[in-house]
Amino acid sequence: MKKFGMLIDVQYCTGCHTCEVACAQENGLAADQFGIKVTEHVLNQKKGLMIDYVPYITDMCNFCMARVAEGRKPSCVKHCLAQCMSFGPIDEIVEEAKNAKKPMLYFK
Repeated sequence: MKKFGMLIDVQYCTGCHTCEVACAQENGLAADQFGIKVTEHVLNQKKGLMIDYVPYITDMCNFCMARVAEGRKPSCVKHCLAQCMSFGPIDEIVEEAKNAKKPMLYFK
């Protein structure tokens, strides 16, 4: 079976939570369940505050494999407003990550 991965370039995540909503709607998740969850990290630095939004994949994520089998992207990737998420075969995602500013890779 082909192995897939997801790349999120955290440098460009705006913390809009659209990925969370898309995932919940696609998979019929309850309000307290998440396939992907965005967290906010605030760091107080000498030059001022730095805020990063970090989407992380939970155990409930199935990479929307039913959508992928139809040739479509996972719902979170399709609906990402910042377009900072990519999905595909692991070898392609690893190559793409080499050009990302703050890459996070997830594999299943």
